Amino acid sequence: MKQIGIWLDKQEANGVILENGKESLFTIPSELDFFNPRGGSRSKTKWGPQDVVQDSKYLEKEKHQLRNYFEKIAEKISDADEIAIFGPAETPEKLVGALQTKHPGLANKIKMTKTTDSMSQNQFKALVKQSFGLDDRYPTGK
Repeated sequence: MKQIGIWLDKQEANGVILENGKESLFTIPSELDFFNPRGGSRSKTKWGPQDVVQDSKYLEKEKHQLRNYFEKIAEKISDADEIAIFGPAETPEKLVGALQTKHPGLANKIKMTKTTDSMSQNQFKALVKQSFGLDDRYPTGK
């Protein structure tokens, strides 16, 4: 049985694959641009017209980049039997939504989704093992 735990945010996805008593790690960079829209101006007169920076084009670009990021993750975990997803804020829920839309077979394999803050690699591995009930089967330090 192949069990995969993923911790992701908008910068990267870190994963642990547990299979046949072994564990392996992987990292997928997101390649998202972090937008800092600038601009806009006021006219010379106190109540004159303003130029407004349109956030919609930045949000649309981010949406496309997130879609590509989630596709890379889906490719990596495509042969999993069970999946656990962790991460801060709404990123795990966005991944689950993307999997339900584009990869319903993978979405059915999700056993757990949990909001967690950043953690060390060892803490993450322990959390994944605990979520699958495998604390004793996989020795740490591999």
